[in-house]
Amino acid sequence: MANPKVFIDGEAGTTGLQIRERLVGRTDLELLSIAEERRKDADARAELLNAADAVILCLPDDAAREAVSLISNPAVKVIDASTAHRTADGWSFGFPELDRDQRAAIQAATRVSNPGCYSTGAIALIRPLVQAGIMPADYPVSINAISGYSGGGKAMIAEFEDEGGATYTTVPYRIYGLGLEHKHVPEIQVRSGLLSRPLFSPSVGRYAQGMLVEVPLHLGFLGAGASLARLHEALTEHYRGEAFVEVASINDCEALKTLDPEGLNGTNRMKLFVFGSESGRQARLVALLDNLGKGASGAAVQNLNLMLGLPEAAGL
Repeated sequence: MANPKVFIDGEAGTTGLQIRERLVGRTDLELLSIAEERRKDADARAELLNAADAVILCLPDDAAREAVSLISNPAVKVIDASTAHRTADGWSFGFPELDRDQRAAIQAATRVSNPGCYSTGAIALIRPLVQAGIMPADYPVSINAISGYSGGGKAMIAEFEDEGGATYTTVPYRIYGLGLEHKHVPEIQVRSGLLSRPLFSPSVGRYAQGMLVEVPLHLGFLGAGASLARLHEALTEHYRGEAFVEVASINDCEALKTLDPEGLNGTNRMKLFVFGSESGRQARLVALLDNLGKGASGAAVQNLNLMLGLPEAAGL
């Protein structure tokens, strides 16, 4: 039986390049590529989009919607790494660890939307607590996060790396999304099971990749009996047996004095931490992940493996 054919539409971008790196050496797949001079040729793209068994879209939102419209072959499976379809009907959300049924949903799907990097960390922390009844669905959630500059794509990479460029900056850290309309917020709300928009405060540091996503909580405003131990238990139970999501032990959390956002770079792993003060009735939940790994290209490969019936960890 022939190996499944995979086409990465947008393989020259940051996410596309990393997906290709994870797939190029595999013997269980055949990668299709488009000639550089034909990347904007709709007919050439349509031909490859319909010839592949699976397509991974690494495109801006409008271009991703256009690519989907070019697919007429009903057998083609699509993974969209853009924001375009993350809350859309008919699209499965590509976070296999979301709940006990999500992996099977992805395996059966022909349309999967890859989660955003920030939302992967936020949803991983929030959804288990909502499902367990510890966090009320109407809790006013705040999320603070920092990412490496690669998360902003080529334009932001140039700001931090192109010393001769007009936009070059030496700033070590900056906040953004000040209008509170970040594109990851809708999927965080919907996929976490929240009734209202979380208040999301993103920032970027002067390093290439890796991120920390933090959810601070007042235990007194959560469900009855909420404690650091109960939060930790809910997260641990939710992710028990998962290969790519780990919950740090209580002892490890208590021993830590800081976290390095680059700690899981180059992997498809995510590690969750429960910090806080029991006497002060406050908690800090933190997710550590690579924004280009579990937050983007690694997750896309994980979803691809599931959709094609291949070992989930292949290439990861």
